[in-house]
Amino acid sequence: MRRLRLGFALGIIGLSACSINKSQISSGKKDIIIANEVLPEAQKPCFAGAYYRKLVSSHDYWRGIEGTVVLPTIVFDENRKHIKKTGQYLDNPSIYLGGSMGNQETDIGLTWEVIREENGQVSKSRKAFRPFLRRTGHESGQKSIFENAPAQKEYYWYPGEEVKMSLLLIADKKVRFVVEGAGKKFERDFACDGYLLSAVGEFKRVNAIDQVANEGKPVQATKTKVLNAEWKETNLFRLIENEIVAIPFKKTRYTEMMCPAANNFEVKANSNQIAKGAEVLSISGVSYR
Repeated sequence: MRRLRLGFALGIIGLSACSINKSQISSGKKDIIIANEVLPEAQKPCFAGAYYRKLVSSHDYWRGIEGTVVLPTIVFDENRKHIKKTGQYLDNPSIYLGGSMGNQETDIGLTWEVIREENGQVSKSRKAFRPFLRRTGHESGQKSIFENAPAQKEYYWYPGEEVKMSLLLIADKKVRFVVEGAGKKFERDFACDGYLLSAVGEFKRVNAIDQVANEGKPVQATKTKVLNAEWKETNLFRLIENEIVAIPFKKTRYTEMMCPAANNFEVKANSNQIAKGAEVLSISGVSYR
C-alpha cells in the first residue's frame, strides 16, 4: 500500500505540472481492508478479434491503476505479413491499462509501432513500443479518438526494458497517463467526459496480440508469440481518508479474462507475486496445451 497526498493529486492538472513520483508517495507493504469494497464479477464475456489476457477490477470507487512491467520478446508469424504495408505483420502486440466510467471506455498504454529513423524517414516496419491513448465517444458529444505519442526516440521502448505505467483520474473529465523507464518518459493529460471523481468505474490491465482489421471477428490463426512479459506489481488507486492510496491488484480484486481461450496463455506466478499483482505472461496463437 502506498499513499499519495490528496492536495497534490488534485493539484496536478496542468500539462506543465510534475507527475507522481516516489518522493510524493509514502511506501508500505501491507494490504488494507476497504469498507464496503465491491467484489469483481466471476466472469465476463470475451470480445472477439484479438488474443488477450485482461484483468479487470470491480465497478467501484477506483481512481486508476498502475503497473511495472518488463516488456516482452516478440516472435512474429512470417506467414502473416501485411500485403499493403511492406515490412509489417497482421499481428501487433500491445500492453496497456484503461478503464470504463460513465459508459466511456479507455485503452491507454504501449503498442508495437513504426518509428522515425535517424534520417527522418518513417520506418516501413514496426520497431518499438510507443505510447497510445484511445477513448470511445461519450453521450456529452465528446468524440472517440485514437492518438500516439510523437514518433521521437525518447518515446520508444524495446523488449527487455522495464517500464512503469500509471493511469490516474486527477479531476473531473481528465485522466493522467505516465509511462517511464530505461531513462525515458511520456506524460499526457487526456480528456474523458465520462470520468468523474464522484463516480464508480472499473480499471484494467491488458496484454494482447491485436490483429489488423479484425475487431469483432473471430481470431485469425497465427504462430505469433509474445513471450515473458514480466509484471513486477500492479496496483489500483483509491481515495481513502483524503489520500490517494495504491492498493495491490491481487487475485480477489479482478476478473480474469483469457480470450479467446486459456490455452493461448502461459501464466507463471507464485503466491507472493499473486499478492501484489505480479506474474510472467506469454501469449501464443498456437495452443500451449
